[in-house]
Amino acid sequence: MRNMSVCGMKLGTKGTKRINGARAHELSMEGKEHARKQDEIDEQAANWIYYANNTDSPPGTIDLHGLYVQEAIQRTEAAITQAQQNGQEEINIIVGKGIHSQGHVAKIKPAVEDLMRKYNLSAHLDPHNSGVLIVDLQGRQMNGRGTRDAGGLVDEMSQKGGDDCIIM
Repeated sequence: MRNMSVCGMKLGTKGTKRINGARAHELSMEGKEHARKQDEIDEQAANWIYYANNTDSPPGTIDLHGLYVQEAIQRTEAAITQAQQNGQEEINIIVGKGIHSQGHVAKIKPAVEDLMRKYNLSAHLDPHNSGVLIVDLQGRQMNGRGTRDAGGLVDEMSQKGGDDCIIM
């Protein structure tokens, strides 16, 4: 009789593992659905914040206040692409000073500055407001130095003279 109950217990354990595994999978799928819905709600909130901050902004200006860094970067990339397609010479990006950030340390400004380096765009602080970056979209010289875009690089190399071959 003892062996039967031991065998029954083993069968019960396997069945329980199967049921627990199915429940674990069900909970995992439920968690993924909640995460998807949360991402959707976060995106809606970011869109609302961006729209509210930029409704009255002058042309050529975007305001990134209230956005998380990744959201700000996505909107900056889109705004730069749009501005370049429209033939704008520059764009003003309101990044803020970090006053409302945790520890009063700016998070968006350094991320946008890194983005400008990534795309080889010149940017400088607005002399009247250190929470605004002015981005040159035309590859002009800023503050006495050339831009790092391909056109600026070729211009700089041709000014140095020489008959060196330039492979780009």
